[in-house]
Amino acid sequence: MEKINRFLRITIILLLTSLIILPAMAKTEIGQLVCEYKTNPLGIDVLIPRLSWQLISSGNDVMQSAYEIRVADSPKKLNSDKLIWSTGKTNSSQSVNVEYNGPALSSMQRVYWQVRIWDYKGKVTNWSKPAFWEMGILIPSEWKASWITFGQEKEVIGSKPVQYFRKEFSVSKKIKSARLYATALGLYQLQINGKKVSPDLFTPGWTSYKKRLQYQTYDVTTLLENKNAIGVMLADGWFRGYLGFYGKNETYGKQTAVLLQLQITYNDGTIESICSDENWKVTNNGPIVESDIYNGELYDARLELTGWDQVGYNASTWNNATSFNQSNDILIAPQGVPVKAIEEIKPVKLFVTPKGETVFDLGQNMVGWARLKVFGKKGDRITLKFAEVLDKAGNFYTENLRKAKCTDTYILKGEGEEIFEPHFTFHGFRYVKIEGLNSKPEIDQITGIVIHSDMKPTGNFSCSDTLINQLQHNIQWGQKGNFLDVPTDCPQRDERMGWTGDAQLFSTTAAFNFDVAAFYTKWMGDFNADQFDDGKVPVVIPNILEGFGGSSVWSDACVIIPWTTYLAYGDQRILEKQYPCMKKWVEYVIGRAGTKNLWLGDWHYGDWLAYEQGGKTENDLIASAYYCHSVTLLGKIAAIIGKKEDAIKYSKLSGEIKNAFSRHFVTSDGQLTSPTQTAYALALAFDLLPEDIVQKTAEHLASNVEKFGHLTTGLAGTPLLCKALSANGREDLAFILLNNKSYPSWLYPVLNGATTIWERWDGIKPNGAFQDSTMNSFNHYVYGAIGEWLYQYVAGINIAPSQPGYKHILLAPHPGGGLQNAKAEINTLYGKVSSAWRFENDDFIYEVTIPANASATVTLPFAIAHQVKQNGTSLKPGFIQIGNNLQLSLGSGKYGFNYPASSLKNRTSL
Repeated sequence: MEKINRFLRITIILLLTSLIILPAMAKTEIGQLVCEYKTNPLGIDVLIPRLSWQLISSGNDVMQSAYEIRVADSPKKLNSDKLIWSTGKTNSSQSVNVEYNGPALSSMQRVYWQVRIWDYKGKVTNWSKPAFWEMGILIPSEWKASWITFGQEKEVIGSKPVQYFRKEFSVSKKIKSARLYATALGLYQLQINGKKVSPDLFTPGWTSYKKRLQYQTYDVTTLLENKNAIGVMLADGWFRGYLGFYGKNETYGKQTAVLLQLQITYNDGTIESICSDENWKVTNNGPIVESDIYNGELYDARLELTGWDQVGYNASTWNNATSFNQSNDILIAPQGVPVKAIEEIKPVKLFVTPKGETVFDLGQNMVGWARLKVFGKKGDRITLKFAEVLDKAGNFYTENLRKAKCTDTYILKGEGEEIFEPHFTFHGFRYVKIEGLNSKPEIDQITGIVIHSDMKPTGNFSCSDTLINQLQHNIQWGQKGNFLDVPTDCPQRDERMGWTGDAQLFSTTAAFNFDVAAFYTKWMGDFNADQFDDGKVPVVIPNILEGFGGSSVWSDACVIIPWTTYLAYGDQRILEKQYPCMKKWVEYVIGRAGTKNLWLGDWHYGDWLAYEQGGKTENDLIASAYYCHSVTLLGKIAAIIGKKEDAIKYSKLSGEIKNAFSRHFVTSDGQLTSPTQTAYALALAFDLLPEDIVQKTAEHLASNVEKFGHLTTGLAGTPLLCKALSANGREDLAFILLNNKSYPSWLYPVLNGATTIWERWDGIKPNGAFQDSTMNSFNHYVYGAIGEWLYQYVAGINIAPSQPGYKHILLAPHPGGGLQNAKAEINTLYGKVSSAWRFENDDFIYEVTIPANASATVTLPFAIAHQVKQNGTSLKPGFIQIGNNLQLSLGSGKYGFNYPASSLKNRTSL
């Protein structure tokens, strides 16, 4: 009896303890505070910045009912009555992009902020840890510095040397803070007292330089001493280096220049400015003899200016800088994210080709450069060349680089081990050829330095098929390599431009893989800057092709990318800022279409690089389809941002275009005048058809896929093909296309050793030969847009457009294609969303994660309510049976479902 009583006492104690511990475990905290998508940003110029935070909780059904934000000019004042601004308790579930609505902030002002929230039970959290944002220079007249340049340069044919600027100064008082504001016409790197100021690369970034030029802000407080020296390296970069495929340089100007202002605030409250002016010293007789993005860098270590960026250097042979006339009115703070060196890759192999070339294989097609470690004599010349692939015989292959030299050269100084990395160039490569060694090469002499815009990785997809997993890997690496301040088409040849069509077709996939909110915000500003007066949108942004513009699919990026950003991040402001550009573009097309409501007769890129034997899709059909799509989106956008008249106008016009499209391009039995996969996919995906012929058109698409047994689409059709099939009852064919291993397919390059996405379906042909070398990139991300379908359809993560940014999530997995499992996850502004399914023994198991302050509609495929277990127990009332599927509404938390897999197993072999 005593044992029983003891057991009961212990049981009661454990139960009471659990009642105390479980609520504590489910405690909600506030974290991940960001301002304009950035953590503690320095030097912003957004006058009404937006604040976001996450609710961090292990509990279920956690939803914010109210929030309070407080802002002060110091952390200590946050908990006082000396606030700059407070929202007070605000009844709202909004935790993303809440606008600051306090007094206007001044240039260089830093403010601190905190937030707390109330949940739906009325329980308030603790205040978050303080975060801050700091304003940049908001008024052009507050730039006290002068633009300076080298002055008259010798005429140089080809790549030019890097220029070096320096200035010494002293401080005599204790420093409270110091900010360095800098920009350039060209690319710059900053040093203070021999130390690099920032890991940022390729500053000030690439924008439409004649209309928008970014400046950067750096906190250099800890770098300053009593006596100091500032050094600036200035290279041609995008400003006057070689740019585009016409072999031209000096696109934006003939003279590079720099602007620098160091603002020192002392403990006594006084402020001192150290500014660029004609008293600075400059030389171009340094070790970087040649520097160009396309062609590479020539570095002569014998010419190193040892100590040039430190106090006491003898610069008596240097020239005085020359003032340069450049307006500060175009200066803007960065809205995107900086380019940085993100990771390092070691070679997997060192070998000699049949031609006798010494080559390092890094095992991954990457973007960046090679760090070289070498011993040798003074004057030894080491050359590094870069290639994506080897030819059929196993030799180094560079024909597809066209005119880009992609060569780095290092001349040794002969002082023991020497390490070289270039400064203002990047290459797209997997293989590095080394020439000039006087000793046996060692595999550790080369390290690959991977660079790209410093976007946070957010999403991933994986499944039971290793080839599809490699495809996902290739998609992500294609994005890494091409999202380098602008979304380039390719990173290796003499192009590397911001092709708008590629970017819009890939934009949804991009927003799954990485946080691209700030990246796209920055780039879209250049759409506004470069749009033609008549409304045409250039096909590359920044626009370096002058009159080129107005192609459907490509120019429609001005509407589609802001819409994608809105859906992925709930960002209404990007719709408001880009609306004039969108409307101007659509009105231009309306003018071209006329009363026929069809865009006919103009030149377009069309379904670029489609499989030729699949038939040509009329450019007029593609243009008219995209015309309707952009008008439809513009109507939705107008409604969202409160432009009611425009919303009515464009909604009505959308219907008229659809009717015109059907009359002109569609037969009564649902066949299209261009009976291609691309045409059918466009008509179905863009909802261009009368309801009574949708099924007929879907059958024509299915018949076409069955006829060829593979995809035949190019750029315009590929992102829509599997979506159109699966949305119209033929997911079996979509999975067949996904799993196809023969040319043309997504897995054909994978089986041929691809580690990124190819530009062409047959970049390497089945016989081992190459496609046309004038257009054959092996790192061209756009066909990786299949990633969108993997995330959304196979794994089942979708956004509810009525509650964008993953405020409400649609979770609906689709097992098929022989897959035994699939999983996707994405870190949203609310937290992690995950969707994972698998077959285990005789059960189908589906597990989901819904972040706090979000909700979801979960659809269980081929499920019968009484057979389903949720977290190990029977379903509670509230579900809806819709045909073969079961639908539930859920709040935040982690949920597991399992039920007999008999119905699904019949489908997974499809």
